[in-house]
Amino acid sequence: MTTLPLMPKATAVWLIEKTALSFEQIAAFCGMHPLEVQAIADGEVAQGIVGYDPIANHQLTREEIRRCEGTPTARLKIMTVSNPVRRRSKGARYTPVAKRHDRPDGIAFLLRNYPQLSDPQIVKLLGTTKDTIAKVRDKQHWNTPNIKPRDPVTVGLCSQTDLNAAVHDANTRLEREGADIPTPVIDSVDVGAGVEFSED
Repeated sequence: MTTLPLMPKATAVWLIEKTALSFEQIAAFCGMHPLEVQAIADGEVAQGIVGYDPIANHQLTREEIRRCEGTPTARLKIMTVSNPVRRRSKGARYTPVAKRHDRPDGIAFLLRNYPQLSDPQIVKLLGTTKDTIAKVRDKQHWNTPNIKPRDPVTVGLCSQTDLNAAVHDANTRLEREGADIPTPVIDSVDVGAGVEFSED
């Protein structure tokens, strides 16, 4: 149905204070009951809530508000690009600075235990680059002597769910191609760290 604005109650507060829109118009836009909007206007509810400007936050235009102020039966239409949160659809995930020095260890672990994972999958899982993966693989990384394969889940670089999903996708691809699925290398360090390997 209708997309609601971000922070509907705070948006209603702003519209009540800054526009001549009717309670019904504000209620319809904010997904509220007109009596609730009236209660906000009367100061019975939402006391202390700071108004949220839908114009500054790209949810409404001033022209749209004026259009509805002039026609009591008109309904506000939210702008199509209304969500100020930019969702990243592609590229590597952000890795906190404190965790970045762990990435080569995580890469080494995945290359050793899950050789079926493609470089793009590792890039996505660990927030790294293909160049870094190649350097770790070819032992050309500047810190090669100190790289120790460590489970990226236990060091907080990715979740077990994401790792399992990536391995499952890689295994499915190998099955489709008729190739053998490699067996993970499990040593005492990995077992001690509580690493779980999914057969899914």
